[in-house]
This record gives sequence, structure tokens and C-alpha cells, in this order.
Amino acid sequence: MANPWAGQVSVAIDGTPRECKLTLGALAELEAGLGTGSLVDLIRRFETGAFSSRDVMAVIVAGLRGGGWTGRSEDLISAEIEGGPVGAARIAATLLARAFALPT
Repeated sequence: MANPWAGQVSVAIDGTPRECKLTLGALAELEAGLGTGSLVDLIRRFETGAFSSRDVMAVIVAGLRGGGWTGRSEDLISAEIEGGPVGAARIAATLLARAFALPT
């Protein structure tokens, strides 16, 4: 079970629950994979609804890798993510929000 206080998010891929987390290493890999722009640009796209499916996939892959998954984005091409594209976008947005939330 994901611990939101630790920045974790659960995602079911092909019916198998996995824990995701945007660790510093996963964020660095995500930023390098974006090619252009920064994480701030990516967050801005999510905040304004101007994100792409590529953005969603990149965030989910980074979160999975931060959670210990050793796969590649190509491994998810035919995978079923619970909730479909909308669910995947929600998961990606939640990962970003939890990674950058200030402690209360």
C-alpha cells in the first residue's frame, strides 16, 4: 500500500499493483529524458492541462523506477494502466504533487 506521506502512489499495471515514487534519481532521469525544458516546465504543463501523453508516460516510468521497477518505457507500450489514459494522467499529476509538496 502506497504511503502518501512518503510521496508514494499506487498504480495497477496489467492488474498488478505497483508502488511509484519520484526519488531524486528518478527526477533527474525524468528531466534528462525530457530533452528540453525543466521539471518546472513539466509541472506547469500539468497545472494548466497542457501536458502530453509523452509527459504522462515519462512521469509514470520515472515513478515506477523510483519505486524499484527496472523496466523501460517500451515495456509499457501494450500495458493496461488502471483507469486508462485519464487514470494515468491523474497518477502522474499526483506523483508530481507529492514529490514537491511542502511538509505540513
